Amino acid sequence: MSTFSGDETAPFFGFLGAAAALVFSCMGAAYGTAKSGVGVASMGVMRPELVMKSIVPVVMAGVLGIYGLIIAVIISTGINPKAKSYYLFDGYAHLSSGLACGLAGLSAGMAIGIVGDAGVRNVLKFPFPFGYCHVGVLSSCLSPNRANAQQPKLFVGMILILIFAEALALYGLIVGIILSSRAGQSRAE
Repeated sequence: MSTFSGDETAPFFGFLGAAAALVFSCMGAAYGTAKSGVGVASMGVMRPELVMKSIVPVVMAGVLGIYGLIIAVIISTGINPKAKSYYLFDGYAHLSSGLACGLAGLSAGMAIGIVGDAGVRNVLKFPFPFGYCHVGVLSSCLSPNRANAQQPKLFVGMILILIFAEALALYGLIVGIILSSRAGQSRAE
């Protein structure tokens, strides 16, 4: 008769946490890059000289994947059941660490993508004799002096919003590091 304590499955939860950190953070980075990249591409049609200035949201979204990579490496190096006992507490600590970082990265990526897209394109409504036109949507109703893809005054506000959105992922990284450091403290050996 074997004694099954449940701790044999603990590495599964630890590795699941490492995978969750990387997968969810990269999903957020991919969404943020794609959404803000579409905004940069559509804005570049009207104002190609502003493309390099408007690439900031794409870079900030790419950093989110690095946060997930950091937590995944921290978690995976902490899982070595042959060197040191690895209990369910440790697996759950690593799982919660990965989920905290990954889901925070996913939400930050969504925020960066939406703000980056809208901030780069600057979807404005302006009066037109036949109703309202959206910049970049109905180009037939745009006159050359109104085809302004980006208001320079909006850039600083967009950067501040992006910084606060990036801070959400940074909070997840910090909490993930704290939670993963709790692994190994379940029992005195």
